[in-house]
Amino acid sequence: MTDLIEELEWRGMIADIMPGTKEQLVNEITAGYVGFDPTAESLHIGSLVPILLLIHLQKAGHKPVALVGGATGMVGDPSMKSAERNLLDEATLERNVAGIKQQLARFLDFDSASPSAAVLVNNYDWFKEISFIGFLRDVGKFLTVNYMMSKDSVKKRIDGDAGISYTEFAYQLMQGYDFYWLYQHKGVKLQFGGSDQWGNITTGTELIRRMTGGKGQAFAFTCPLITKADGGKFGKTEQGNIWLDANRTSPYQFYQFWLNASDEDAVKWIKIFTLLSRETIEDLLQQHQQAPHARILQKAIAKETTCLVHSVADYEFAVQASGILFNNDTTALLNALTEPQLLQVLEGVPLVDYVEEKSIPGIDYLSFLVQTAIFESKGEAKKMIQGGGVFFNKQKFTGTGLEPFAPQLLLNKYLLVQKGKKNYHLVRMVNTDL
Repeated sequence: MTDLIEELEWRGMIADIMPGTKEQLVNEITAGYVGFDPTAESLHIGSLVPILLLIHLQKAGHKPVALVGGATGMVGDPSMKSAERNLLDEATLERNVAGIKQQLARFLDFDSASPSAAVLVNNYDWFKEISFIGFLRDVGKFLTVNYMMSKDSVKKRIDGDAGISYTEFAYQLMQGYDFYWLYQHKGVKLQFGGSDQWGNITTGTELIRRMTGGKGQAFAFTCPLITKADGGKFGKTEQGNIWLDANRTSPYQFYQFWLNASDEDAVKWIKIFTLLSRETIEDLLQQHQQAPHARILQKAIAKETTCLVHSVADYEFAVQASGILFNNDTTALLNALTEPQLLQVLEGVPLVDYVEEKSIPGIDYLSFLVQTAIFESKGEAKKMIQGGGVFFNKQKFTGTGLEPFAPQLLLNKYLLVQKGKKNYHLVRMVNTDL
């Protein structure tokens, strides 16, 4: 087994750690768990940190346990929340839990016969058997209200205007019981998560100690919450969350998110979001320092994360697609794109609808370029055509601009028009005869 804590500290992935945790992980194979909140069918890139912590745990020879909160998801965690969340119905939660389980299976080895084989659990499986009176009698009596109110997540809500309901107040007791149940039934001795979870996690270690009469010992650590250097929320774009599900966030868009990271963020993220060795990362950091304009770190992070979450083929496509607007030899790739891929790759390029009458055997290029507002006048368009500055689907137009045309359309309805080096328009042909 490798020294997990030393590795995580070097990567900047340790915020708080309970005394004795490092020694526990050095002395024996340890089962450790992290929880995932099933508020959607897919995890997003904020979930990559706990996923990577589970991967590091397994790589170090320990046993990862992924808990999906089917029961606690019905209640809602007040940590870092200014107001109570809407509660999800059981059918929605079941659908979300199933989606998350499928995603987690991509990252961890669940099938191995080794002691470090991963386990996936849903806390609804044990909470559904517990009555309200039973929970108050058998669990609630072990923690005082004073202890529970001392947690920052609770104090902030009590001091705020929204207050806190009993439902959310009870959340830390439910999460604490998760740890106790896993300790008793799965031999789990370690819990970890984001630094906002420190209060809930330590409630679990305390509950184990009290419910076992002081005999049980559990351990914990947290990872810093990921922030962006510009103050923006990590994992958020103008289009919303960056999801791990390719149907919600395409591999191309996923790749672009990491590629557009700032230099300051990339220096931190190369350690956190990749599984590259220390030697490789230090070499990349040195290369970046010598030539930051080459964006070596961003390219490495984008490659590693895209291959991890999606596939090598998705990464290779993303690299090719990223060059569509900057290279002149991408006509074949343009023609190979599906419609969703085309619209993703050209996201941000102005989309213009052009009414095309099929009964007319074509229009002249100059009229087309003016009617689509790509050029202000035929004279301007003609001058740029003569100068070799007009391209259709990445192919230079060498005609006079006066003859009728019927261009080879992408997917039978799109035409990518390039004006000069960087000015693009995507024209969608609308057929009035259909």
